[in-house]
Amino acid sequence: MKKILSLCRTAVDKYNMIAEGDRIAVGVSGGKDSLILLYALARLREFYPMHFEIVAITLDYRFNDMCGDFSEIKALCDTLNIQYIIKPTNLWEVIFKTRQEKNPCSLCAKMRRGILHDTAKANDCNKIALGHHLDDAAETFILNLFSGGRIGCFSPISYLSKKELYLIRPLVFAREKEVAAAAKHLALPITKSECPADKVTKRQTVKELLNALEKDYPALQKKIVGALERGEIDGW
Repeated sequence: MKKILSLCRTAVDKYNMIAEGDRIAVGVSGGKDSLILLYALARLREFYPMHFEIVAITLDYRFNDMCGDFSEIKALCDTLNIQYIIKPTNLWEVIFKTRQEKNPCSLCAKMRRGILHDTAKANDCNKIALGHHLDDAAETFILNLFSGGRIGCFSPISYLSKKELYLIRPLVFAREKEVAAAAKHLALPITKSECPADKVTKRQTVKELLNALEKDYPALQKKIVGALERGEIDGW
Protein backbone atom coordinates (compact mmCIF):
# COMPACT_ATOMS: atom_id res chain seq x y z
CA MET A 1 0.00 0.00 0.00
CA LYS A 2 2.97 2.31 0.56
CA LYS A 3 3.74 2.24 -3.17
CA ILE A 4 0.12 3.00 -4.09
CA LEU A 5 0.07 5.90 -1.64
CA SER A 6 3.36 7.21 -3.06
CA LEU A 7 2.07 7.01 -6.64
CA CYS A 8 -1.17 8.68 -5.58
CA ARG A 9 0.74 11.52 -3.91
CA THR A 10 2.89 11.93 -7.02
CA ALA A 11 -0.16 12.26 -9.29
CA VAL A 12 -1.94 14.62 -6.90
CA ASP A 13 1.12 16.88 -6.66
CA LYS A 14 2.03 16.78 -10.35
CA TYR A 15 -1.44 17.74 -11.55
CA ASN A 16 -2.48 19.89 -8.57
CA MET A 17 -5.50 17.69 -7.95
CA ILE A 18 -6.21 18.77 -4.38
CA ALA A 19 -6.52 22.28 -2.97
CA GLU A 20 -7.18 23.61 0.52
CA GLY A 21 -10.78 23.09 1.59
CA ASP A 22 -11.77 20.66 -1.16
CA ARG A 23 -14.72 18.39 -0.55
CA ILE A 24 -14.04 15.36 -2.73
CA ALA A 25 -16.66 12.80 -3.75
CA VAL A 26 -15.18 9.37 -4.42
CA GLY A 27 -17.20 7.24 -6.80
CA VAL A 28 -17.24 3.83 -5.11
CA SER A 29 -18.50 0.98 -7.26
CA GLY A 30 -17.31 -1.73 -4.88
CA GLY A 31 -14.54 -2.86 -7.22
CA LYS A 32 -10.86 -2.96 -6.25
CA ASP A 33 -9.97 0.30 -8.03
CA SER A 34 -12.52 2.51 -6.31
CA LEU A 35 -11.93 0.92 -2.89
CA ILE A 36 -8.16 1.39 -3.11
CA LEU A 37 -8.70 4.99 -4.22
CA LEU A 38 -10.98 5.57 -1.22
CA TYR A 39 -8.45 4.01 1.14
CA ALA A 40 -5.51 5.89 -0.37
CA LEU A 41 -7.25 9.27 -0.14
CA ALA A 42 -8.25 8.53 3.45
CA ARG A 43 -4.60 7.89 4.32
CA LEU A 44 -3.39 10.88 2.29
CA ARG A 45 -5.84 13.07 4.19
CA GLU A 46 -3.92 12.29 7.40
CA PHE A 47 -0.70 14.03 6.34
CA TYR A 48 -1.31 16.03 3.15
CA PRO A 49 -0.50 19.75 3.64
CA MET A 50 -3.86 20.75 2.13
CA HIS A 51 -6.88 20.04 4.30
CA PHE A 52 -9.68 18.25 2.42
CA GLU A 53 -12.84 16.25 3.11
CA ILE A 54 -13.97 12.97 1.54
CA VAL A 55 -17.46 11.72 0.73
CA ALA A 56 -17.96 8.22 -0.68
CA ILE A 57 -20.82 7.79 -3.17
CA THR A 58 -22.16 4.47 -4.47
CA LEU A 59 -24.77 4.30 -7.22
CA ASP A 60 -27.13 1.39 -6.64
CA TYR A 61 -28.06 0.02 -10.06
CA ARG A 62 -30.80 -2.10 -8.42
CA PHE A 63 -30.03 -5.14 -10.59
CA ASN A 64 -33.09 -7.37 -11.01
CA ASP A 65 -35.11 -4.71 -9.18
CA MET A 66 -33.27 -5.52 -5.95
CA CYS A 67 -31.41 -3.04 -3.75
CA GLY A 68 -27.72 -3.85 -3.44
CA ASP A 69 -26.04 -4.85 -0.19
CA PHE A 70 -23.32 -2.31 0.58
CA SER A 71 -23.03 -2.98 4.30
CA GLU A 72 -19.35 -3.97 4.10
CA ILE A 73 -18.47 -0.77 2.26
CA LYS A 74 -20.42 1.18 4.88
CA ALA A 75 -18.38 -0.54 7.59
CA LEU A 76 -15.14 0.39 5.79
CA CYS A 77 -16.24 4.02 5.50
CA ASP A 78 -17.07 4.07 9.21
CA THR A 79 -13.57 2.76 9.97
CA LEU A 80 -12.02 5.45 7.74
CA ASN A 81 -14.28 8.17 9.17
CA ILE A 82 -15.81 8.92 5.76
CA GLN A 83 -19.40 9.91 5.05
CA TYR A 84 -21.07 7.25 2.88
CA ILE A 85 -23.96 7.93 0.51
CA ILE A 86 -25.89 5.25 -1.41
CA LYS A 87 -27.81 6.71 -4.34
CA PRO A 88 -30.63 4.46 -5.65
CA THR A 89 -31.00 4.53 -9.45
CA ASN A 90 -33.10 2.95 -12.19
CA LEU A 91 -30.08 2.22 -14.39
CA TRP A 92 -30.66 -1.51 -14.69
CA GLU A 93 -34.36 -1.08 -15.47
CA VAL A 94 -33.81 1.60 -18.13
CA ILE A 95 -30.83 0.02 -19.88
CA PHE A 96 -31.58 -3.69 -19.73
CA LYS A 97 -35.38 -3.90 -19.38
CA THR A 98 -36.89 -0.83 -21.03
CA ARG A 99 -34.37 -0.16 -23.81
CA GLN A 100 -32.81 -3.64 -23.96
CA GLU A 101 -29.55 -2.12 -25.18
CA LYS A 102 -27.38 -4.52 -27.21
CA ASN A 103 -24.34 -2.33 -26.49
CA PRO A 104 -25.25 -0.96 -23.05
CA CYS A 105 -21.90 0.42 -21.90
CA SER A 106 -22.02 3.80 -23.65
CA LEU A 107 -25.52 4.72 -22.43
CA CYS A 108 -24.79 3.36 -18.96
CA ALA A 109 -21.61 5.41 -18.66
CA LYS A 110 -23.42 8.58 -19.74
CA MET A 111 -26.29 8.08 -17.30
CA ARG A 112 -23.95 7.00 -14.50
CA ARG A 113 -21.80 10.09 -14.91
CA GLY A 114 -24.84 12.37 -14.80
CA ILE A 115 -26.20 10.80 -11.62
CA LEU A 116 -22.78 10.83 -9.92
CA HIS A 117 -22.17 14.47 -10.84
CA ASP A 118 -25.60 15.54 -9.57
CA THR A 119 -25.22 13.56 -6.34
CA ALA A 120 -21.80 15.09 -5.70
CA LYS A 121 -23.15 18.61 -6.26
CA ALA A 122 -26.15 17.92 -4.01
CA ASN A 123 -23.70 17.04 -1.23
CA ASP A 124 -21.59 20.19 -1.62
CA CYS A 125 -18.63 18.50 -3.29
CA ASN A 126 -16.46 20.48 -5.68
CA LYS A 127 -14.42 17.54 -6.99
CA ILE A 128 -15.03 13.92 -7.92
CA ALA A 129 -12.24 11.35 -7.65
CA LEU A 130 -12.39 8.39 -10.02
CA GLY A 131 -10.44 5.13 -9.70
CA HIS A 132 -8.90 4.99 -13.18
CA HIS A 133 -5.36 3.63 -13.08
CA LEU A 134 -2.45 3.52 -15.55
CA ASP A 135 -3.77 0.45 -17.36
CA ASP A 136 -7.12 2.20 -17.89
CA ALA A 137 -5.33 5.16 -19.47
CA ALA A 138 -3.37 2.94 -21.87
CA GLU A 139 -6.51 0.99 -22.78
CA THR A 140 -8.47 4.20 -23.41
CA PHE A 141 -5.71 5.47 -25.71
CA ILE A 142 -5.81 2.26 -27.76
CA LEU A 143 -9.63 2.19 -27.81
CA ASN A 144 -9.72 5.75 -29.14
CA LEU A 145 -7.14 4.88 -31.77
CA PHE A 146 -8.67 1.58 -32.92
CA SER A 147 -12.36 2.50 -32.69
CA GLY A 148 -12.35 6.20 -33.51
CA GLY A 149 -9.07 6.84 -35.29
CA ARG A 150 -8.27 9.48 -32.69
CA ILE A 151 -5.18 10.19 -30.61
CA GLY A 152 -6.50 10.90 -27.13
CA CYS A 153 -7.30 9.79 -23.61
CA PHE A 154 -9.12 10.96 -20.52
CA SER A 155 -7.27 13.64 -18.55
CA PRO A 156 -5.71 13.24 -15.09
CA ILE A 157 -7.72 16.32 -14.08
CA SER A 158 -10.52 18.02 -15.98
CA TYR A 159 -13.15 20.68 -15.35
CA LEU A 160 -16.86 20.32 -16.07
CA SER A 161 -17.96 23.90 -16.58
CA LYS A 162 -21.69 23.08 -16.75
CA LYS A 163 -21.55 21.31 -13.38
CA GLU A 164 -18.75 23.43 -11.89
CA LEU A 165 -16.98 20.23 -10.87
CA TYR A 166 -13.42 18.96 -11.25
CA LEU A 167 -12.75 15.32 -12.08
CA ILE A 168 -9.50 13.96 -10.66
CA ARG A 169 -7.84 10.58 -11.15
CA PRO A 170 -5.22 10.11 -8.40
CA LEU A 171 -4.37 6.51 -9.40
CA VAL A 172 -3.20 7.26 -12.95
CA PHE A 173 0.40 6.24 -12.18
CA ALA A 174 -0.54 2.93 -10.48
CA ARG A 175 -0.60 -0.35 -12.42
CA GLU A 176 -3.69 -2.51 -12.13
CA LYS A 177 -1.67 -5.39 -10.70
CA GLU A 178 -0.39 -3.09 -7.95
CA VAL A 179 -3.92 -1.99 -7.15
CA ALA A 180 -5.10 -5.62 -7.05
CA ALA A 181 -2.23 -6.65 -4.77
CA ALA A 182 -2.92 -3.79 -2.36
CA ALA A 183 -6.64 -4.56 -2.25
CA LYS A 184 -5.89 -8.20 -1.47
CA HIS A 185 -3.36 -7.30 1.21
CA LEU A 186 -5.85 -4.97 2.91
CA ALA A 187 -8.68 -7.50 2.53
CA LEU A 188 -10.97 -4.79 1.19
CA PRO A 189 -14.66 -5.75 0.70
CA ILE A 190 -14.59 -6.11 -3.08
CA THR A 191 -18.02 -6.60 -4.61
CA LYS A 192 -18.27 -8.58 -7.84
CA SER A 193 -20.10 -6.72 -10.57
CA GLU A 194 -23.58 -8.03 -11.38
CA CYS A 195 -23.65 -6.23 -14.72
CA PRO A 196 -24.55 -8.62 -17.59
CA ALA A 197 -21.99 -6.85 -19.80
CA ASP A 198 -19.10 -7.28 -17.35
CA LYS A 199 -15.95 -8.76 -18.98
CA VAL A 200 -17.51 -8.86 -22.49
CA THR A 201 -16.69 -5.34 -23.66
CA LYS A 202 -14.28 -3.89 -26.22
CA ARG A 203 -12.26 -2.58 -23.30
CA GLN A 204 -11.77 -6.13 -22.03
CA THR A 205 -10.55 -7.17 -25.49
CA VAL A 206 -8.03 -4.31 -25.53
CA LYS A 207 -6.94 -5.16 -21.97
CA GLU A 208 -6.17 -8.72 -23.01
CA LEU A 209 -4.36 -7.51 -26.15
CA LEU A 210 -2.09 -5.12 -24.22
CA ASN A 211 -1.34 -7.73 -21.56
CA ALA A 212 -0.33 -10.17 -24.30
CA LEU A 213 1.84 -7.57 -26.06
CA GLU A 214 3.66 -6.75 -22.83
CA LYS A 215 5.27 -10.20 -22.96
CA ASP A 216 7.25 -9.03 -26.01
CA TYR A 217 7.25 -5.31 -25.21
CA PRO A 218 7.93 -4.92 -21.47
CA ALA A 219 6.22 -2.01 -19.67
CA LEU A 220 4.26 -1.23 -22.85
CA GLN A 221 1.35 0.36 -21.00
CA LYS A 222 3.66 2.54 -18.94
CA LYS A 223 5.36 3.62 -22.16
CA ILE A 224 1.99 4.58 -23.68
CA VAL A 225 1.21 6.80 -20.68
CA GLY A 226 4.73 8.23 -20.89
CA ALA A 227 4.08 9.12 -24.53
CA LEU A 228 0.83 10.86 -23.52
CA GLU A 229 2.81 12.97 -21.04
CA ARG A 230 5.65 13.81 -23.42
CA GLY A 231 3.14 14.75 -26.11
CA GLU A 232 1.08 16.75 -23.59
CA ILE A 233 -2.03 15.10 -24.98
CA ASP A 234 -5.39 15.86 -23.34
CA GLY A 235 -3.87 17.51 -20.31
CA TRP A 236 -1.18 14.92 -19.62
